[in-house]
Amino acid sequence: MTVSVLKDSQLTMARYLRDPQRQLAPAGVEPRRLQIYQDLVYNNIEGFISGGFPVLRSLYQDSDWHQLVRTFIEGHRCHTPYFLEISQEFLQFLMQDYSPRDCDPPFMVELAHYEWVELALDVSQEVLPAAVAVDDMLATVLQLSPLAWLLSYQFPVHRIGPGFRPAEVVEPTYLVVYRDREDTVRFMELNAATARLVEIIRDNSTATAVELLVELAGELGMAEESILAYGAEQLQQLIAQSVVLVTDHGNHA
Repeated sequence: MTVSVLKDSQLTMARYLRDPQRQLAPAGVEPRRLQIYQDLVYNNIEGFISGGFPVLRSLYQDSDWHQLVRTFIEGHRCHTPYFLEISQEFLQFLMQDYSPRDCDPPFMVELAHYEWVELALDVSQEVLPAAVAVDDMLATVLQLSPLAWLLSYQFPVHRIGPGFRPAEVVEPTYLVVYRDREDTVRFMELNAATARLVEIIRDNSTATAVELLVELAGELGMAEESILAYGAEQLQQLIAQSVVLVTDHGNHA
């Protein structure tokens, strides 16, 4: 068998396994073997997607869910051979290529993104640096943990499940999803002011905590004294949960 013939045979098999309802079966392969290959491909991909998006899966009837997975397998060209990255490919498919059906909830993409973030943080190879003790937290430079993601959604994705399916947007939802020092992925719901504070910290590299709070006070039109008291409490909580990290720029205890 020449290289070109082998390549054509492989492409024919791949097209059939992706879409057995509309593609011709490769010649010379008995139906029983084809069914085994077909089941292996579908069940593996569907299993990784269901495992990566358990809440989204719970919102669908079996037939609607399997039709969604079939559409992904048939139409999406993956850019990675790794099973662990199938979830990311599925999210890209929903965000860029998929046309929603009547049975798809309006928060479908946002919920899928939220669940993917949890998975991405769970498998991330990032390691938190050792905690730093300081005398004056407000005098230190703070940075967002590499294992913390600040997120904003139209829907309250952290509350969605079979018993709660919002149909309309009420107000924005701000979350920080993070992996703590025990390697547990958690989330924290934030108000708009705290979300902005976390955003400022995320983009910071040199300013001290007090300078960031003064900046926030100016944005919110609040007195500096008020924001310093409020902000110090919020920062202590964020540091305690390893969402925000103290760098080595402060006065160590």
